[in-house]
Amino acid sequence: MQAAIQFPPISPEIFSIDLFGFDFALRWYALAYIVGILIGWRLALMAVKAARLWPNNESPMTPAQVEDLLTSVILGVIVGGRLGYVVFYQPAYYLAHPLESFMIWQGGMSFHGGFLGVIAAGLYFCARAGVSKLHTGDMMALAVAPALFLGRLSNFINSELWGRPTDLPWGVIFPNRAAQECGPLIDICARHPSQLYEALLEGLILGTVILWLVWRRGALKLPGTIMGIFIAGYGLARFAVEFVRQPDAQFITEGNPLGLALQTAGYGFTMGQLLSIPMILIGIWFILRARKA
Repeated sequence: MQAAIQFPPISPEIFSIDLFGFDFALRWYALAYIVGILIGWRLALMAVKAARLWPNNESPMTPAQVEDLLTSVILGVIVGGRLGYVVFYQPAYYLAHPLESFMIWQGGMSFHGGFLGVIAAGLYFCARAGVSKLHTGDMMALAVAPALFLGRLSNFINSELWGRPTDLPWGVIFPNRAAQECGPLIDICARHPSQLYEALLEGLILGTVILWLVWRRGALKLPGTIMGIFIAGYGLARFAVEFVRQPDAQFITEGNPLGLALQTAGYGFTMGQLLSIPMILIGIWFILRARKA
């Protein structure tokens, strides 16, 4: 077998406690959400307290309003993420089992669905609080990268959303039996650690660029710029990683081994790529709009 990296001995659970016959566990994935939200909240507070970053040196909202926005965003992520997974990835299954659509604890969340949920939550907050939609979008885009970074790391720890088979020396042998089965000629195969690729591109690099633009280049003074950079940047990163990311099993058939959701003459796009293309276009539109304003 080619050189590869064995999956590190990390449990998805940080610790678990058995109380009255029930097992309560703190998982890395849950901790990633909690810590990511807290870091994003602090970044948003720092931004609204620095009036010099905004047009006319006036912050668009108060710290108390940031906390109200956070509540709306959390609900948008959970509801939108679940509905997105149900609608985009397994609609036939959940039409046949509608009650399972609400069973979030069984897994199944979509970033693109969560993204739409956050947009809906942000629009609702802006209408209720009477604050600028573009400023709110910029602040939310400023805050989201840490959660993405930590979330993708927890995907790796959970040994989920792994990549396609590879013979590159940094390929990882995941513990899942399904991940190790790459064909009749290979007993155990290595796969791209696509979760780490996404953590690097969507979280660390994109987040660093956004922070630099906000604090060093005054990008918040052009409303919509940071929001556009995040939307287009995430779309580009996700589109690129999809080339090496294993698609969901329901898209893979004997005649479609690459799991393309849309294909013609053997070429096409995965569902992740189809959902990312509008993000790229919309993000570019926001950037150009901000520069012309």
